[in-house]
Amino acid sequence: MLLVRNGRKDDLPRVIELIRELAEFERSLYEVTNSISAMEEDGFGAAPVFGFFVAEENGYIYGLALYYYRYSTWKGRRLYLEDIVVTESQRGKGMGKLLFEAIMKKALEENCTGMMWQVLDWNDSAIEFYKRYNTRFDEVWINCHLDSEQIRVFLNRN
Repeated sequence: MLLVRNGRKDDLPRVIELIRELAEFERSLYEVTNSISAMEEDGFGAAPVFGFFVAEENGYIYGLALYYYRYSTWKGRRLYLEDIVVTESQRGKGMGKLLFEAIMKKALEENCTGMMWQVLDWNDSAIEFYKRYNTRFDEVWINCHLDSEQIRVFLNRN
């Protein structure tokens, strides 16, 4: 039986596997540096910074939707869907839909003004999936980031 539920600490080994599978799909496996211990602290420690849902069937986890909250100066509290992944062999069976709709419900339950996420411009199946929800795609903003090592190097120069 297919079930979507809140993630638990004991799910993290499988969650890391799904994260690696997603990174491989996105051609970026080499960028994964997260660990079970870091996720234990960051998700279940004194000040959790993320939550997640899992999709499981017959006790085995096939899907993940990881989220956190961000604050928009214009809109207020927003739910940010960091990643949604369903293992390749289970795609097309409705797990992604159930996970995505669990995230949508969570946004409303937490009185968020909406939700946000990113999708790779070449991931046509994901883009088509999100279009079913009347998603607004933003083509104006450019994503930016600095890794901690880049920050250290810059700050140590000054």
